[in-house]
Amino acid sequence: MLVHAITTDATYEFASDVRAGLTREGQKQLPCKYLYDDVGSALFEVISHLPEYGLTRADERLLRRYSHEIVDLLAGPVAVAELGSGSGRKTRWLLEALCRRQRTFYYPVEISRLALAKCERELGDIDSISIVGFEREYLDGLLEVAAQRKAGQHLLVLFLGSTIGNFDRLAGVKFLAEVRQILESGDSLLLGTDLEKSNTQLLHAYDDELGVTAAFDLNLLVRINRELDADFDLGQFAHQAKISQDGRCVEMHLRSLQRQTVTIPAAEIVVDFLQGETIWTESSHKYSADEIFLTARDAGFRCDAQWIDEQWPFAESLLIAE
Repeated sequence: MLVHAITTDATYEFASDVRAGLTREGQKQLPCKYLYDDVGSALFEVISHLPEYGLTRADERLLRRYSHEIVDLLAGPVAVAELGSGSGRKTRWLLEALCRRQRTFYYPVEISRLALAKCERELGDIDSISIVGFEREYLDGLLEVAAQRKAGQHLLVLFLGSTIGNFDRLAGVKFLAEVRQILESGDSLLLGTDLEKSNTQLLHAYDDELGVTAAFDLNLLVRINRELDADFDLGQFAHQAKISQDGRCVEMHLRSLQRQTVTIPAAEIVVDFLQGETIWTESSHKYSADEIFLTARDAGFRCDAQWIDEQWPFAESLLIAE
């Protein structure tokens, strides 16, 4: 697989974002994308297999069951770009269905080179497929994919799992609108969305009994220590999952167990923590099925079809760029 690597100074950007997030007024916060280094991506793969976390299995059930139906709704020759491909395991059913119809170019867009390598191993044996990976942020990678489209070719963008839920609702619409600006009329977006469910079920999913999600969250501090020469004491922070006040979002936090000071030389900061103070590391917003149609409209798409898993409420929605 050909991989287009990141050419920007990623360490500088990481340090800048850490400095901004840990010195902001009020709630300390770090962008959730930094959870997904090579170790974090591997830990998330483990999370996807946990009994408490039914989201990935619901995503896979829908793709396995409806891949041919989804492909039949796509017009003309299609190239596929996946934003945040991970290992690509759940994408196989769609790609196999599409490759039975045509030779297919598949462009996984990932910030983890390890994930791109796993994607190649997972999907490289599919007949009639060409894989070109982009080690990029979502929109940067999609811009490069769109620049390579051939005349008369449509793009199918895959945004699976519940990644849209990492944005709050206004930011989610803004992101989808930015995707729409890159696409042409008639291009499509298959959007995975986790649906509303009980608080008990959500808390178990984001704070599992084995502690894998806690390790995934704490790995962000390991990464800051390793890449930015920080001195976080992991034994003095604990993973915490909580439900937002409106009950439509799960938040992940790292809670300081005592009053302490952390030095981060590469970010040129010294950060004081109070006992009980947290770093907000990720949000996962949950939607109603009807809300997805309105979100699509506000971003410049129409929702042509939707499939919902009954075991773990989750939706795949096929959006068409208008």
